[in-house]
Amino acid sequence: METTAYTEEGGKPITDAEDVQFSDAELSAAAEAFNRGPVVASIPLKKEHPILPMRGERNILITSALPYVNNVPHLGNIIGCVLSADVFARYCRLRGYNCLYICGTDEYGTATETKALEEGLTPQEICAKYFKIHKEIYDWFHIAFDYFGRTSTPEQTLIAQGIFDRLYQRGHVTKDLIEQLKCQHCDRFLADRFVEGTCPLCAYEDARGDQCDKCGHLINAIELKSPRCKICSKQPTIESSNHLFLDLAKLSSSVDQWFQRSSSEGVWYSNAIQVTSSWIRDGLKPRCISRDLKWGTPVPLEGYTNKVFYVWFDAPIGYLSITACYTKEWEKWWKNPEHVQLYQFMAKDNIPFHTVVFPASLIGAEDNYTLLNHISSTEYLNYEDGKFSKSRGVGVFGDNAKDSNIPADIFRFYLLYIRPESQDSVFSWADLTNKHNNELLNNLGNFINRVLMFIKNNFQSVVPAVSLNDDDKRMIAAVTRELKGYVACLEKQRLRDGLKHILNISRLGNGHIQANQPWVLMKGTPADVARAGSLMGLCANVVCLLSVIVQPYMPDISAQIQSQLKAPENCNYLQDVFVAYIQPGHAIGTPQPLFSKIEDSTAAALKEKFSGRQKIAQLLEPLKPELELQLQQQADKVRQLKASNASKDTVEAEVKTLKELKALQLGAEGKK
Repeated sequence: METTAYTEEGGKPITDAEDVQFSDAELSAAAEAFNRGPVVASIPLKKEHPILPMRGERNILITSALPYVNNVPHLGNIIGCVLSADVFARYCRLRGYNCLYICGTDEYGTATETKALEEGLTPQEICAKYFKIHKEIYDWFHIAFDYFGRTSTPEQTLIAQGIFDRLYQRGHVTKDLIEQLKCQHCDRFLADRFVEGTCPLCAYEDARGDQCDKCGHLINAIELKSPRCKICSKQPTIESSNHLFLDLAKLSSSVDQWFQRSSSEGVWYSNAIQVTSSWIRDGLKPRCISRDLKWGTPVPLEGYTNKVFYVWFDAPIGYLSITACYTKEWEKWWKNPEHVQLYQFMAKDNIPFHTVVFPASLIGAEDNYTLLNHISSTEYLNYEDGKFSKSRGVGVFGDNAKDSNIPADIFRFYLLYIRPESQDSVFSWADLTNKHNNELLNNLGNFINRVLMFIKNNFQSVVPAVSLNDDDKRMIAAVTRELKGYVACLEKQRLRDGLKHILNISRLGNGHIQANQPWVLMKGTPADVARAGSLMGLCANVVCLLSVIVQPYMPDISAQIQSQLKAPENCNYLQDVFVAYIQPGHAIGTPQPLFSKIEDSTAAALKEKFSGRQKIAQLLEPLKPELELQLQQQADKVRQLKASNASKDTVEAEVKTLKELKALQLGAEGKK
């Protein structure tokens, strides 16, 4: 069986362990570490809440972009922030780092107000409804926050207003009279998502009043072409209103100095560097931070108390206020840059708010805030041959993922396998099936099950003694290389590549078994039987290692492996080297298959289920009788025109209408 392994992050594949070149020193060090076993004194104690920074420890503060409370997150949203951050947080805990993972729902702004109007609820009721939905979704996906909160809290008001006061006192806030769109029919100014129109830069027809989802550029609502009110669809007029601006131009030099230092010392994804560089190069401009809305953090300044803060000034401060809801000693995390490293996870559309606007606010407040050190900003995940759409029923959303009968850990695995780290990627049911069956079922699951079953059937479920030969030492050295590659990837938040190292280790294990053929050895001399036992003892430790390093990616699968292996609790401390936690005489549990084959027919059915055609059929079902009548009438009309030798243009126009009616009929039947 041919196996591959990666020597380093992004390195070229190498052949299996027996063909790899190792120095004598590398072989000796790997074997010595394995034989030495775990260092008990280095095993960290479990952290108790509240988790606070500690001197002498590596204090890591992790945030994932706060999801809008009014949306049900789809798989692209999940991999872009909460899942990626969860993998890194779980890795940090395995390493014994002192880490805190904070997230919560972003609840203020026009997105919430518009959703409340759509559903006939108050903003508070919308937030309560969708907070519960978000929490249930993330629980199902095994997202292990240390605290998951929300932004519509007294703590948010106190901290956001405090930062604003310091900015205002230091001359970083200016006032200006600006022209705004106002809907006379609804009698309201149309801030942000209350208005849509054509993007002035890329001509996208459904751009919002603060940002274009297609080209990603930030825009002012008044710049939209053909603007329309989100509520009544009428065209707004232009009126003036007094507003407050964060003077980014005045803070530009300080932001640039921080950016140069942070991006060179920390780990920044390339898209974050490019976007931030572009903003600074083009010149930072004052940014409006107030809105004529009712739902939000009130502006604490005379003459502006009828306004609230703009969500992208206010929302990132939610990281601080959510931490304050978690612990009254929140400032030990957020005003401690000397001893805390801040890691932030998000999709690329959130970059400028986290690398320009938010840092500028904290820098200008001059209160020793902890600033961003590392940013993991993914590209976009698309769905099959299009985009996710809740309204059209296209794609898998968090609230219907469980309806697929695919376990959460399988979704986690595949989303991380295709994580869009350097370019957009695509979720495909056919590809998920392929990766699951080949990588999980035939590789990882096969290795673990064959090892545990062999020990059960041939050694009465007791792990035999290990006596390493040269092939074993090369195997251990190869696994150690992969482990070091895994650690290097996770330290740099290269989660997709880290997963490949896990799969390479199980490939090495499968290759080592195939090369030594223990089932043949069991039929030989006592020495041969001892050799087979030694091989299984080594492989049992590989299984143990896999159960640990797979934990950030598939925590439920990790727990199943450790249960079947009866792995000791202290194995869940990840060292830099491969060590033997499973000692001779250790009794394993009951082996069970970890994965079941996904049939191509199942994948095809799931693709159809989430294609949107069922949603379209539901919407068109009441119209089917009328469609059939119109279709018959239009077909008769086309035949009559052709019989009367009508002009080509006239016939073609009516044929086009006929085809459109046929397409609607197919849609009503749930067909393409």
